[in-house]
Parts: sequence; C-alpha cells; structure tokens
Amino acid sequence: MKLGIGIGWRPEIADAVEALPGIDWVEAVAENICVGHLPDSLVRLRERGVTVVPHGVSLGLGGADRPDANRLADLAARAELLAAPLVTEHIAFVRAGGPRTASAALEAGHLLPVPRTRDALDVLCENVRIAQESLPVPLALENIAALVSWPGEELSEGRFLAELVERTGVRLLIDVANLHTNHVNRGEDPATALDELPVEAIAYVHVAGGIEKDGVWHDTHAHPVTRPVLDVLAELRSRVDPPGVLLERDDDFPPAGELAAELAMIRTTLDRAAPGATPPAAATAHRPPSGTAAVADGVRDRLAGAQSALLRALVAGDPAPPGFDPHRLGVQSRALAAKRAGVVAKVAPELPEILGTGYRPAFLAYAESRPMSAGYRRDALDFAESLLIAGRPADDAARRELTHWWQDRAAPRPPRRTTRLIRAARAALVGR
Repeated sequence: MKLGIGIGWRPEIADAVEALPGIDWVEAVAENICVGHLPDSLVRLRERGVTVVPHGVSLGLGGADRPDANRLADLAARAELLAAPLVTEHIAFVRAGGPRTASAALEAGHLLPVPRTRDALDVLCENVRIAQESLPVPLALENIAALVSWPGEELSEGRFLAELVERTGVRLLIDVANLHTNHVNRGEDPATALDELPVEAIAYVHVAGGIEKDGVWHDTHAHPVTRPVLDVLAELRSRVDPPGVLLERDDDFPPAGELAAELAMIRTTLDRAAPGATPPAAATAHRPPSGTAAVADGVRDRLAGAQSALLRALVAGDPAPPGFDPHRLGVQSRALAAKRAGVVAKVAPELPEILGTGYRPAFLAYAESRPMSAGYRRDALDFAESLLIAGRPADDAARRELTHWWQDRAAPRPPRRTTRLIRAARAALVGR
C-alpha cells in the first residue's frame, strides 16, 4: 500500500496537522487512543480520507516474556477502530524482572535495545509470530536508537533485521534518525545497515530530529531534523522507493510553518535521491516455515536475567553488568530519569504547577531510589505521596494543594502511619 508523506499526530499539534497541506496519512501513538472515544481531530482526518496508523510503544516484543494478551488485544482494537492498513511497534524491551528473575518487575519508560544475539533473535521471532497471529492487520517493526551496546553481539543491525524478516515475514519500519543515532553512538555505518537489510520489506520510514551533546546523539524527537539524518534518508531512497515517509515530533512543538518546512525538506530529499531507486515489493508478508521450534524456557530465562540486570543498572542504581560501558550507562540512566520527569509532568501537569521550580530536582531525587513499576500515572501519584510522607513541600499552602491533588486521585485521605511505613519498606525493597 502506498502511504505517501505523513506526520505523527499528537494532541498538541492536532490543529496544525489538520491544516498542513499535502498530508497523506498520520501515525498516532496507539496507547494514547481511547477505543471508546476517538479524538475529534482523528475523526475529521479519517472523514477526509487520511489514513491513520496506530504506533505501539508498550508491547516490548524484544523482552524475555511472551507478549501480553491484553496489550495485543488493545492494539488490535485500535487497528480495527481506525480501519488501519497495518500496525507498528518496536524491536525493543521496555520492562524486565518479575517471576523469571525472582525480582521486582520494573518499567523502563523507554525503548531499550535487544542484544543482537541468536538467542535474543529466537525469542524476538517467536514473540513476533504470537503478535502476528493476534492482530487483524500486518505488523511492521521499527529499529530503535540506542546509547548503549550489548557485549558479545553476534549480528550486525542489518543482518539481525534481515533474519527477522526472513523467519517471520514481518515488515519493517525503518527510522533513518535511529540509524544516524547508532552511527554516532555505536559506530555503525547506516549505509552498511541499508545494504544488509531487505529494503523490499520496508512498510514506511520515520524521520526525526535530535541533538548531540558531548559526543552522544540524543534522539529527542524535540529538535529539527538535521542534514545527516536527511543524508541517511537519501541513502535509503537511492535503494528503494518507500511506500511512506513520516515526520515525527513529540515535544517542543514548533509553529506549523516550521513543520511544513521540514516536510518540504523531506520531499526535496526524496526527489533528489530518486534516480536509480527500485520500486518496493508487494506488501504481502510471507509466513515462517511450518514446524518452527518453540523457544526453550532456558533461553528466555537467560535473556530475562541479562535484561533485568541492565534495567536495574539504569533505573535502580545497580552496578553496570559485565561488558557494559559504565559511563555510557550513566548517560542513558540520566536520560531515562529526565524523560520520566518530563512525561510525569505531562500526565500530571498540576505537579509542576504546585511545586514550581522545585518539581524537577524533587522528582529526579525521588527517581534515584524509586524505579517505575506501574506506568507514569501511578508514578505521579507515588511521587506526590513520597513528598507528603516527608512533609514536603515546606510551604504550607503548596503542601495543602498537593494533599488535595493526591486525595482526589488516590484515596479519600492521606495514608496513615502504618500504611506509610509499609509503603516505605516496600520502596526500600524495590530499590535494592
């Protein structure tokens, strides 16, 4: 299916997206769509014939556990609600711990890289096949950006993607900004990756902005698209005519005119790189050979232990696992904490209003000892509760306002002393 040129739909820029000229399709974060109430903006876009693709962020198909049936059902429901031609997700893990590791289950709040090993590929392929059987439309998977590299990797990114496609028939969502990020952070050549991966399996392409700090590229989706990212897009276009190309922006949204200018740059880049490109193959996915062996629990258990150790180093203060760069893990850990603070401020905007300039340092201090385990909304409540238990903020009026905010959302009254002691003990155990 030919999608054309699109943009990521976000509530903050819904009006601008509707007004932008030449938008053929949009992509919406699946978890932000309520099945019972589709945003009016998306309704109007669909009535105009604009395709809407749901883009999942929480399945964690690269994790050690099999995909959660409820999450798959939710993604399937959104695909049907939107009459989407396909759904997309990421090659990543987003949570770790739990029964397989006899440790607390933790949420990353971010997409973390899967080790490019044979064992991890076996697990990913089985998880993808489970997802494909549960979804009403084809699935495409996105390559992610990474600040850290796993030790002992056996495959390049291109070969990893090629074998994934060969074994599952899944399509690819290639993010050229992520290829650039991995070039800066991990020394991987985007052109080599494009040479190795099956470009005919590309369903569409992401283009996004970022920023470099101290030699590390941060894929922020909050900055303008840079020339090196457009150069990777040109490399891809010289090999294949992708069915769709989409501009992503998730924060610090610019005026509509700047979004239009970035879309124009993308179109220009595609046009200039077009000579010699080959058309994409038909969008029908092939299925894996029958009789594919199930992944042994021991393989999943080993992957679970490795992913849990990495996540605990990133969010719970554990030492770096053997083979990882401690400095780079520190950079990733700080980036995760900053993202967590930013998302909590979005889902609970009253908190920075109540706490003012003290919100961010207070939240980062809280995050050092309280890994996230139940999503951002629960995180906001737990953060507020931790402040109240500590008798903060010092300002009486602000503390009363925070108490009322917490009461409205969590319980009829603040926790009693016994409850506070139990929760404090539980938090200490999780933080070990």
